[in-house]
Amino acid sequence: MAPRLQLEKAAWRWTETVPPEAVAQEHIEAAYRVGLEPCQRGACRRNCRGNPNCLVGIGEHVWLGEIDENSFHNIDDPNCERRKKFGNVALQCWRLVLPQSICEHLQYLFALLQNSKRRYIDPSGFVKALGLDTGQQQDAQEFSKLFMSLLEDTLSKQKNPDVRNIVQKQFCGEYAYVTVCNQCGRESKLVSKFYELELNIQGHKQLTDCITEFLKEEKLEGDNRYFCETCQSKQNATRKIRLLSLPCTLNLQLMRFVFDRQTGHKKKLNTYIGFSELLDMEPFMEQKNGVYVYELSAVLIHRGVSAYSGHYIAHVKDPQTGEWYKFNDEDIEKMEGKKLQLGIEEDLAEPSKSQTRKPKCGKGTHCSRNAYMLVYRLQTREKSLTVEVPAFLQELVERDNSKFEEWCNEMAEMRKQSVARGKIKHEEVKELYKRLPAEAGSPYDFISLEWLQKWLDESTPPKPIDNTACLCSHGKLHPDKISIMKRISEYVADFFYRRYGGGPRLNVKALCKDCVVERCRILRLKNRLNEDYKTVTNLLKVTVKGNDGFWVGKASLRSWRQLALEQLNEQDEDTEHSNGKMNGNTQSKDESNEEKREEEEELNFNEDIVCPHGGLCISENERRVVSKEAWEKLKQYFPKAPEFPNNRECCSQCKILEREGEENEALHKMMASEQKTSLQNLFHDKCRPCLGSWPQETEELYIVSQFFVEEWRKFVRRPTRCSPVSSVGNSALLCPHGGLMFTYASMTKEDSKLCFEPIALIWPSEWERIQKLFVVDHVIKITRTPAPGADPEGALYTSEPQLCPECREGLLCQQQRDLREYTQATIYIHKVVDNKKVMKDAAPELNVSSSEAEEEREENKPEGEQDPDFNQSNGGVKRQKITHQSYIPYQKQGIRRSTRHRKVRGEKALLVSANQTLKELKIQIMHAFSVAPFDQNLSIDGKMLNDDTATLGSLGVIPESVILLKVT
Repeated sequence: MAPRLQLEKAAWRWTETVPPEAVAQEHIEAAYRVGLEPCQRGACRRNCRGNPNCLVGIGEHVWLGEIDENSFHNIDDPNCERRKKFGNVALQCWRLVLPQSICEHLQYLFALLQNSKRRYIDPSGFVKALGLDTGQQQDAQEFSKLFMSLLEDTLSKQKNPDVRNIVQKQFCGEYAYVTVCNQCGRESKLVSKFYELELNIQGHKQLTDCITEFLKEEKLEGDNRYFCETCQSKQNATRKIRLLSLPCTLNLQLMRFVFDRQTGHKKKLNTYIGFSELLDMEPFMEQKNGVYVYELSAVLIHRGVSAYSGHYIAHVKDPQTGEWYKFNDEDIEKMEGKKLQLGIEEDLAEPSKSQTRKPKCGKGTHCSRNAYMLVYRLQTREKSLTVEVPAFLQELVERDNSKFEEWCNEMAEMRKQSVARGKIKHEEVKELYKRLPAEAGSPYDFISLEWLQKWLDESTPPKPIDNTACLCSHGKLHPDKISIMKRISEYVADFFYRRYGGGPRLNVKALCKDCVVERCRILRLKNRLNEDYKTVTNLLKVTVKGNDGFWVGKASLRSWRQLALEQLNEQDEDTEHSNGKMNGNTQSKDESNEEKREEEEELNFNEDIVCPHGGLCISENERRVVSKEAWEKLKQYFPKAPEFPNNRECCSQCKILEREGEENEALHKMMASEQKTSLQNLFHDKCRPCLGSWPQETEELYIVSQFFVEEWRKFVRRPTRCSPVSSVGNSALLCPHGGLMFTYASMTKEDSKLCFEPIALIWPSEWERIQKLFVVDHVIKITRTPAPGADPEGALYTSEPQLCPECREGLLCQQQRDLREYTQATIYIHKVVDNKKVMKDAAPELNVSSSEAEEEREENKPEGEQDPDFNQSNGGVKRQKITHQSYIPYQKQGIRRSTRHRKVRGEKALLVSANQTLKELKIQIMHAFSVAPFDQNLSIDGKMLNDDTATLGSLGVIPESVILLKVT
């Protein structure tokens, strides 16, 4: 198979000798690769995308080989749903006719298992009768307990005692909690029923060891001492479990899922436990005179390494035949040789390094690290039972079997019809594929390769033919789309359009001469570009004398060859962007518009020396003079480029603006110097009145917005780059009624969160100068009236204008609501060590406003580094963008004072939301500090946080809160 690039180069090789005006039909057909030899079957490993005549490897092998009837349909053989002979396991059924719904469903389920023709039974009716939520996952132990509880409760209402007590007789045993006082020897016994024994497997290797630990003696000492009724005081004692009686069916639950204190989640113990097929329980019984030998009848396997995922597989022994069966959902497999074979159920997706070697097992014993439940049956129990299904249940089963037979017949007929249709299409496709290639000199059509592949794919019905995506701007077949098209005979094309419709048809008249001529021109220019680049480079070395040269931008000269290549490819790229992929998968309009906007932002050749008024820019550092010969070469590639002879004057408007700019800079420098000298206290925070501490030197202070202060400071520091501040806008501090929105108390640091707009206090003397320098829209003044006796805490504060109670109350309510309804806010967790906490007061430097520190750092920077555009690069772009260097407008940015919490040692920041619970926060803290949730004591402002179900908002946790963590 010829490489696609080689085919493409060969298709346009004639352009090296043929100029655009001499393009003929033979050249057009060469461009569309009409004359390429078709590939033969076996010659190509896959379809040749560059050869439109290659019709090999497009999906035809399905139709040319032997007929596979299964490929003509997607219907499984209904006979696969029939039960196999060995699948008819004789299950114990109760010969009972009970009126309760759960029992009736259970009887019906067992009757189906006994006599149904289906391979598996749908238990949805039984599940619904139990009232189980199928959307809630339950493990085998949970379901076993729930099922036994529901069944026992239902049967307890029966009058027949054999029916009423059947669950207890089969599955219920008794044990006693026995406590013995060490002082007086008094024995206290509490008898309890059990339906399964929950055995701890941690640290054990054998099942008998687990049972021994379950029954072992426990010492009650210290805080856990036992209150003895005889001694009438707490005494040391011993406690243990004694087995009093065992059921016929003994269910042993292996506790593989345990709680991990480190992670706060359950985990699975994947350790091996050995168990035997015969289990003698006599050594564990209180009374030794009974028959307590059990034989293994079922093993439930949990396959998976996690406690939260995996798959259950059951191994069940037929009590009549002694054969073992594996139940894996609807699949049932009979084990060979009447032996339990756990096999691949023991394979886990574990790293090879962490795998534990399986212990050796003797005859009649097994080892498993996935066994989850073990079911033992009393060995003396009858093994052969005559099962007789009640007549009404058998009638229901036969009715279900009849429906199943009808379904099987319907599916078989559907398969038969699908196969018949498939055979007809098979012969049709074989005939059409033989006539698909276009013979030399015969009429032909181009059609989408993607559509042809879908036509040959029997699973996808073909849609109408859509060729719109491969059209050029002239409405014909685009030359670049030939790699996704195939040339076929007119006979087959007629058949396709009659059968499936669509269009437009692309025959020999659809070959676009305009596109071929344009491509010829572009390729020839590309071939000349390298030679012209060398020529222009040599011409630029020549010094231009007199007025015979032209101004060219230095940035344009550096990238003119790349610009020329992009311009030559521009039309082809626009065509690909507009047409996109085949069959409607076109590029979105928003993406196309976004690319156009990005292209418009990049200037074309020589536009980098065009000023905003359309004239020659005034900066001579950005341009240079080139010779007339060099300019004529460049104009061949950029005929629309702006032209500036070297005797052309610069833009007069720009000259005026330049002079005005220089004058404005000088004026701004002088203005900034005067204002800084006049308002020294405003420039330095340390000289201004402090919030929360009224100065003794005056009884009145004035207020301005902190935003005004920040903007004024920026101008004073950088008068040539920042706009001067002309007014003091205090309207933002007032409500719509013209009243104040805050009190003097709300300006203190302790209550600063209630002040919606940062403010600054101003001395009276400085306020007089501010009123002379700036336009003030609203005067805001705070006056202090000392209390009798010179008590500073009893002073009265009044404001002009007065406080607006209505608006302030609404503001406070809104702020409190916002503090309770936040999302993704930052809080801080401080871990307490030895009951000590690092306070901010102990580190005065932490109280410095972050904006002050940033301003001081900004002041100390060199002039160049204060420039926001300082030291930026254009790394990562394909080529350097040609931009105006002289006309970068200053971007005004409003900087507010930072009020963020400053972390101290031992603190970590967490992102939380108001609606998340305290338990969810504890999980976050666990990952941050490696402290389990139950070891965390949390408090905020002296209040303990104990309710794990409460939300953070209801507990008073607001953004920037600091929560203390004490580890117990």
